Amino acid sequence: MLWFIGFVLVFLGYVAWQNYHQTKHAILRNFPLLGYARYFLETIGPELRQYIISANNEERPFSRDQRSWVYASAKKDNNYFGFGTDNDLELSANYLIIKHSVFPLPESHDPKYSIPCGKVLGAFNQRPKAFRPNSVVNVSGMSFGSLSAPAVEALNRGVQIAGAMQSTGEGGISRYHKMGGDLVWQIGTGYFGCRNQDGTFSLEKFLETVQNAPVKAVEIKLSQGAKPGLGGVLPGAKVTEEISEARGVPVGQDCISPSNHSAFFDVDSLIDFIELLASKTGLPIGIKSAVGDLEFWKLFAKRMLERNQGADFITIDGGEGGTGAAPLAFTDHVSLPFKIGFSRVYAEFAKLGLHERIVFIGSGKLGFPEDALFAFGLGCDMINVAREAMLAIGCIQAQKCHTNHCPTGVATQNKWLMRGLDPTDKSARLANYVLTLRKELLRLCHACGVPHPAMISSKHFEILNDAFGTQSLETIFGYQSHWGVPSEADQAATRDIMKA
Repeated sequence: MLWFIGFVLVFLGYVAWQNYHQTKHAILRNFPLLGYARYFLETIGPELRQYIISANNEERPFSRDQRSWVYASAKKDNNYFGFGTDNDLELSANYLIIKHSVFPLPESHDPKYSIPCGKVLGAFNQRPKAFRPNSVVNVSGMSFGSLSAPAVEALNRGVQIAGAMQSTGEGGISRYHKMGGDLVWQIGTGYFGCRNQDGTFSLEKFLETVQNAPVKAVEIKLSQGAKPGLGGVLPGAKVTEEISEARGVPVGQDCISPSNHSAFFDVDSLIDFIELLASKTGLPIGIKSAVGDLEFWKLFAKRMLERNQGADFITIDGGEGGTGAAPLAFTDHVSLPFKIGFSRVYAEFAKLGLHERIVFIGSGKLGFPEDALFAFGLGCDMINVAREAMLAIGCIQAQKCHTNHCPTGVATQNKWLMRGLDPTDKSARLANYVLTLRKELLRLCHACGVPHPAMISSKHFEILNDAFGTQSLETIFGYQSHWGVPSEADQAATRDIMKA
């Protein structure tokens, strides 16, 4: 008996040692033996849910079906589902139906499934460094500090492989953002990376940072889906030397993001700030915001038209979005969901004929083919993914982001837990996920008879209700039929882009 116990202990020790030194699975690396329990439960998960717990589409914020699709896509596994849909199409309210064409286009054979943006970012305002983004799918803002160093590095390497861009989040540009991927530098109320000692904006430091990083565009963050209208605090215990370097704040002291900006105070001063940054750098400058009070957007569109100045791009974040920790009341009840918020903002610019001069970016649970396509139908030119990108690099939706105990090393500064996340392996998974999402987007476009998401409009969708009826997007969102439909010249240019 003793020899058998000894054999078991030696075997378990060998397994633990082997897992401790492998880099493919973060859970097994951090929990060399206990990690197998999760994988075992995952394999019998469908049976447990079917008879005991919940269905494939009941979990939140992401269902088991959604997470399984991201994981399979990131690992290049089979991401198909068998035996038909398990959704109740006839009794589901607000259920999306994509209207395919009788004469679909052939599938793309491009191995990277390239989808350049249909618009040139910064072209209308004649920014010297205007450019056409190579990918309509990019990684949304997640700060170094909220995410671990290996996670930020994996995302940056991944977007380089996929030919996409990474938003830095408001936490500044760290050394882990400089692994080859192009950046959209997000500037929040704390002005991290471009701040004076008193926390106000420093133009000198802003220009210095732009010169020393691969910044393709700058995004002024007004608010986000997780906690719109609220500031934030990174506790001093999390402010390491590396985070201090990226943010320009003292080591070990609480890092505070105020609820409002000090560099501007109304619509006109915001436009002035945008034009200041653009004139000094030549870069496209945009804003990011969740949607609450619509009066700001009406006035912003009006003043942009009158002044012939303003944002080159607008990123709208949905209230259902958010990677960061926030009070429950804010995550559940503050700001409109993406579809409602975006459609209201887009309508204000479309009424004034400004929608063609601005690149519209959507964010908030859009990292799935059907949701991304719907966003393009509402008027988006690109989409950003955040939590879906986290899932691709190993997040298991443990919802421990606010505790510093993320078991996969994604949203923590705990060195032991961070060790489990290998940036090289996870960067490939992020790239696989982005490429697969673009592939599925193109498949849906081609099924609808168009070559590019920019040609998707409201006519390609219907919404089912729970009384065997349907409604069009025009009816639900008050859109005019020509909004979001490119001109014949733009359609020809888009076809040329896809051929190139």
